[in-house]
Amino acid sequence: MTSEAVLVAPAPPPLHRRAWAEDDPFAPLGIQLGSFILRPAIEVGGGYDTNAPRGSPAVPSSYGAVAPELLINSNWASHELTASLRGSYVAYERTPDLDRPNFEGKVNGRVDVTGTTSLGLGTFVIVGTDNPGSPNIQAGLSRLPIYTTIGGIAGITQRFNRLDITATAGVDRTVYDESHFTDGSTASNADRDYIRYGGALRTGYEVAPGAKPFVEVAADTRSYDLPVDVSGVNRDSEGLSAKAGTTFEYSQKLTGEFSIGYLTRHYRDPALQSFGAFLLDGALTWTASALTAFKLVATTTAAESTVPGVSSVLTRGLAAQVNHAFRRWLIATGTFAFWLDDYEGSPRVDKRYAASALLTYKATREFWFKAEYRHEWRTSNFPGNDYTADVVLLGVRLQR
Repeated sequence: MTSEAVLVAPAPPPLHRRAWAEDDPFAPLGIQLGSFILRPAIEVGGGYDTNAPRGSPAVPSSYGAVAPELLINSNWASHELTASLRGSYVAYERTPDLDRPNFEGKVNGRVDVTGTTSLGLGTFVIVGTDNPGSPNIQAGLSRLPIYTTIGGIAGITQRFNRLDITATAGVDRTVYDESHFTDGSTASNADRDYIRYGGALRTGYEVAPGAKPFVEVAADTRSYDLPVDVSGVNRDSEGLSAKAGTTFEYSQKLTGEFSIGYLTRHYRDPALQSFGAFLLDGALTWTASALTAFKLVATTTAAESTVPGVSSVLTRGLAAQVNHAFRRWLIATGTFAFWLDDYEGSPRVDKRYAASALLTYKATREFWFKAEYRHEWRTSNFPGNDYTADVVLLGVRLQR
């Protein structure tokens, strides 16, 4: 399944930003460039993966990875501009057909029109491939086809004392490169290219400092370039969702957002099953002490699919993470994540799990060492789709 860019804007930021507090002696200082602060970084590492294709039989391989990034923040008295540019490239020694790039770039701006009105503008670019083990991957590929998603979003927020209303609209387009096979042949993926339009309306009311319940409705349309795909169906669809929840902040130790709701997706082709599903989304951060923090994240997404007869892959995910500082320069991170993939229109259900342990040694502000072990596995009610994988990674991070 492909990554889904978000067309619904998050909760509006506070009108006045908090001053930056320098409380981490190993945090990057950044580079001052006019009224902007630039924070460049790059991570380089290598390791071993016992099941690079995420399939059966397992094919182990060593691999190398490089991941540059650049964060940009404005330092203006009013208005705001931020940019986040993150990329990576993973290359495998035994399975070069699985080498893949990844890039996600976002630029967001806020214009404070008045003390109660602000405009938000953003653009994003995502470059990637289907994940190894995905049923969307064709057999016999010499390399994974790359997709590119480009989009933009615009919104306006109006505040009425404790009440705020945010309206957003956006559009993005996803295009796939052609497939290249080991026998030298190629095949077009034009039937996977589509454009998406969407909008959302969100209303929140601050009932108490740090607590703001909200309701949100959103809709989107996905329109494919070709009238039918390779299996002979039209994958154009319309989606509608509604949810209610709250943002909260208690003593700066417990912060986050939680919401529940319902989504529907209707497909124009009767051969594809329309569906409805409950939504559960949220992120909770608990700073237990100056040394330990916990984070819990829940997500629900409906991704496009190329599997014949499958209209969408509804994925519900839950991830828990704990960070503990043995010293300010030695950080341990433990993570456990679970995803339930429900293939709409098919009885197939996959359960994916990942557990990892990461140790970060901060030698200086500019130079960190990292060591990670990760165990991944999948169980499926469709025979032949189970797998397990163990991954180790050693790397360094250079930053400014």
